[in-house]
Amino acid sequence: MPKLKTNRSAAKRFRKTGSGKIRRRKAYKNHLLNHKSSERKYRRLSQLSLVDKRDEENVRLMLPYM
Repeated sequence: MPKLKTNRSAAKRFRKTGSGKIRRRKAYKNHLLNHKSSERKYRRLSQLSLVDKRDEENVRLMLPYM
């Protein structure tokens, strides 16, 4: 069986937790930050969150050796 290629952009965006779930960074924290409140930017958007179960299969296909 040939080796599988890892999607390099996905490898930079996702990490695995100890229990095997996939973590991701939250969106909307790159630019246009002036009108967003500090609470939204630093408390909510800075936290990592889990990838939804429906999307997890696609992420695992992109990262076969994760």
